[in-house]
Amino acid sequence: MTRERRPASSGGRITAALFACLLAACSPSQETQKAHPAMWLAEDEDTRIYLLGTMHALPHYIDWDGGKVAEAVAAAGELIMELSPDELAAAGEEFARLAPRPAPLPIEKRLTPSALAHYRALEAGGPAFEADALDDWAVMVLMGQRVAQRAALTPENGVEAQLTDDFRAAGKPIGGLETARSQLMLFEGLDPETQRALLTRAAEGAAEAVADVRALTAAWSRGDVAALEKVVNEDIDAVPRAREAIITGRNRAWSGWIKRRMAKPGTVMVAVGAGHLVGSEGVPAMLAADGLMVRRVQ
Repeated sequence: MTRERRPASSGGRITAALFACLLAACSPSQETQKAHPAMWLAEDEDTRIYLLGTMHALPHYIDWDGGKVAEAVAAAGELIMELSPDELAAAGEEFARLAPRPAPLPIEKRLTPSALAHYRALEAGGPAFEADALDDWAVMVLMGQRVAQRAALTPENGVEAQLTDDFRAAGKPIGGLETARSQLMLFEGLDPETQRALLTRAAEGAAEAVADVRALTAAWSRGDVAALEKVVNEDIDAVPRAREAIITGRNRAWSGWIKRRMAKPGTVMVAVGAGHLVGSEGVPAMLAADGLMVRRVQ
């Protein structure tokens, strides 16, 4: 399997929001740019859990790990991400197992003429996607990776990769909230109509995808949670049946993990996609609604 076929650490989101697990913005400037991503702290008498919103892929010149984030990394005794390093390494094999269709279906029969034209233009930027043999959700993942390639983004420059290096260097444990299979099954388990709607929307927005994600990452860099929430909601509300599987259900599960972890003393860094931490259905809001003390610290 080629490197391009390997999914990023998360299932992704359509256009700006649903590609965010695979992409981040590419700024025209190559000078180092300071970023101040939003971060929250949930705490009680003997437990502190930092919640850092991430971008899984970034250009090399984004400097995001100073200030309060650096303090939280130094204070935390363990790191929890969406996927542990071992699960991330297993994502390619899981994708290869889950992505194929039971029977081929030409991409021309799945997309409208307009969406197909945008899809073909994106595909022209590299090797063919071989979409006829793949499920709709898998085609969308490959499209997201192509956009990342065009924008010169790499997971190696993403937040999770750098946090992993930092915690490993310090000899601190690293865990995950999900498995590679469970993440991909979020899409594999969607009904065919929802998968098709996601794929169609991704194809229709392919021409603007880099610009859209550039705006998303600019909002992330300045910690603009209102702008992040707006992008996430606009995209996911366009396919409302996907919201529970991709956003709300996961946020609820992660909030449950955090509440259980509060029973154990210590300091933890939880780093997950930025879109999961914003709005009334974001993890901080869910925790606060359940009576936990949560405040934004950056």
